[in-house]
Amino acid sequence: MAGITGIGSGMDISGIVKALVNAERAPKDAQLARLEKASTTKFSALGQLKSSISDLQTALKDLNKESLFDKRTATSSNTAMVTGSATTNALAGVYQVEVKGLASASKVATQSMASTTTLASGGSLQVRLGADGEATDVALSAGDDLVAVRNKLNEALKDKGISANIVNDPAGGTSRLVLTSKETGAGKDVYIETADAALSNLRIGSIDRTDPDNPVGSLAAVSGAAAGFLTRATDAEFTVDGLTLFSPTNTVSNAIPDVTLDLLAKTEAGKPLTVTVGQDTAGVKSTVKKFVDAYNKLITTSNQLTNVTKVGDSAPVVGGLVGDATVRTLVNGVRSELGSSSSGETIKTLADLGITTQRDGTLKIDDARFDKQLAANYDAMAGFFTGEQGLMNRLDKRISGYVQAGGVLEQRMNSLQATIKDVDKQKDALDLRMTKVQDRLLKQFNAMGSLVGQLNSTSDRLAQALKSLPGVVKGE
Repeated sequence: MAGITGIGSGMDISGIVKALVNAERAPKDAQLARLEKASTTKFSALGQLKSSISDLQTALKDLNKESLFDKRTATSSNTAMVTGSATTNALAGVYQVEVKGLASASKVATQSMASTTTLASGGSLQVRLGADGEATDVALSAGDDLVAVRNKLNEALKDKGISANIVNDPAGGTSRLVLTSKETGAGKDVYIETADAALSNLRIGSIDRTDPDNPVGSLAAVSGAAAGFLTRATDAEFTVDGLTLFSPTNTVSNAIPDVTLDLLAKTEAGKPLTVTVGQDTAGVKSTVKKFVDAYNKLITTSNQLTNVTKVGDSAPVVGGLVGDATVRTLVNGVRSELGSSSSGETIKTLADLGITTQRDGTLKIDDARFDKQLAANYDAMAGFFTGEQGLMNRLDKRISGYVQAGGVLEQRMNSLQATIKDVDKQKDALDLRMTKVQDRLLKQFNAMGSLVGQLNSTSDRLAQALKSLPGVVKGE
């Protein structure tokens, strides 16, 4: 129908109906568009605000932990050689540490043999870690070559921290089996014993069993083609304040009570490094800075969302929450809490710590003043930030009602989301109503067009009839 409307009358019925429908729906379309834009803008703005409040709340909780101020550190003057850590029970102190030698693991080699060696007969090897260590039996078979022997050793020793490989000498056409242990410490050398003469070239070291409860191992360095050690298993040797100490590992616990030292490299002889055990001032300062950054993010976000910014001759940029009472109440409450005094004697406000408010409402740290207070009033600072009456807990109470489940912002965002969904429903309803209006108008105009066509046809016939009457003068 839409394609053939107006034939009888010559009128553009489709164009007329379209114009009438557009005119009727335009005000409602504009209203829904304004409502949708306003709701979407506010929903997005509230989401940004909620995110910045949540970040601040996380920073508040991190700084409100008493364990943060209980932490102790062990700081080395040369972390390439020694690093350290400390438990909360460690006592403050400064220690001189010299590393004379690191703990090492055993690496041993069998005697040199032809690379093409195969076993003439089978037998068993007993591999031990230390002369008095538990033996691991490794069964070998006649015809096994060095690769097969290596693989059987690795399979049997995979849970013992010992691995085997082959080192070849291309010039001499000879090879050795090399066994490496992961375990450090004196008395942890790798030994291989066997009672089978055909396997004697795989033996490494010897163990005196005259005293089975206290065996003594004999292991020489590799010399010529003979078996021996490449690296001897040794203890770490180090000094703390001049006292010589030994450790089977390079991780040393409780040489200094409640302190763990990781020995990484030898120090220069006679030039010990310094390990300082004390309060974790760096960790506290880092956490305070995270709080300041999170607070500044909240203030910056709230400023952006509530400001009207003029940009040249263009229309001003309006924040999504201009004039919003929620933002104003939130920010005023937080600022009020920051400015209130605590009951502490040495630290009452953030300003006492060198943390002051700038013109735009953000905070700034005076590092020199903060560091001085951190060193002089560490416990007072802990009391200022933490606890039921601490600043962090008071601030958390101010903001928790906004971001908690069912809180102020969630309720407003849910309401806005419902409004946006309702706009979608109203758009669908408007489309349906306008379709019906269009159909009604098309029927009415088509009926009118049909009537006009009929009247025109009657008029034409009447004119013809009148022209045919006698006495009618025809015009030239």
